Amino acid sequence: MLQAADVSFGYAATASPVADNSADLSGARRDGRHAARRLVLDHVSAVVPRGGIVGILGPNGSGKTTLLRLLSGTRVPSGGQVLLDDVPLTRLSRRAVAQRIAVVPQETHPAFEYTVMEMVLMGRHPHLRLFQVEGPADLAVARDALGATGLVDLESRRFSTLSGGEKQRVVIAAALAQASEILLLDEPTASLDLKYQLEVASLLIRLNAERGLTLAISTHDLNLAASLCRTVVMLRGGKVLAAGSTSDVLTAAHVRALYDVDADVDVHEHTGQLIVTPRRPRPQPGPRAQSPPMDTRP
Repeated sequence: MLQAADVSFGYAATASPVADNSADLSGARRDGRHAARRLVLDHVSAVVPRGGIVGILGPNGSGKTTLLRLLSGTRVPSGGQVLLDDVPLTRLSRRAVAQRIAVVPQETHPAFEYTVMEMVLMGRHPHLRLFQVEGPADLAVARDALGATGLVDLESRRFSTLSGGEKQRVVIAAALAQASEILLLDEPTASLDLKYQLEVASLLIRLNAERGLTLAISTHDLNLAASLCRTVVMLRGGKVLAAGSTSDVLTAAHVRALYDVDADVDVHEHTGQLIVTPRRPRPQPGPRAQSPPMDTRP
């Protein structure tokens, strides 16, 4: 189980987190003081159960990506802690964390012209010793990941020549090759057209069912969350607005509170899935035009 327990996090208020060279990731300065911080997450708790699929929902700036970074251990909370099977991530090495938790970013832009196989083999790095190169066992794991994501025929293709949906599947294959039991996905379908959105969603459902992968997914797509996720966490302004089972939390009232949008939340008669349909705002009536005065002259 992966758990954020009452975590808070903020970036330095006067500079970007990478520009303030006097502070570490938790905000502590080398002189022992703490820099002023712009709070992004404020006492947030969330649980990603083993074998579960958790959706993290919220508008832009609500802290979704920051929460994923804390869960992955690439950021350290300034308050609270992140636990992996009741062990704080701060007690584990980066290599140990990477062997159990893989991250699928929203977009991937390699610096070089890698092939699909080379991209997938990057997922094996946490399992290699210093200066060790991939061997036959690593290639077998990578090919198994390519098979699971339907990419076997593309292993020699350049990553840059693939479609958006194919690229996302390659990144998921690299995460599978990492042999981690937990996948954290940041907006996995955001830049994809409908066909590829459905392909990626189906792939994630299958990987969860067949491989028992635990998934935490940050998304704006409420219908994707409704179709994929068993539980959801709603963030607004860095705080948890609501959390629990998808059927209990994904309601018209919560959608209104989260996005300031009126929506209907219904159960599809054939699939049994929740369907969220935003309502178009009613046009506000403008000022009534004044009739010209009547001419009463004879």
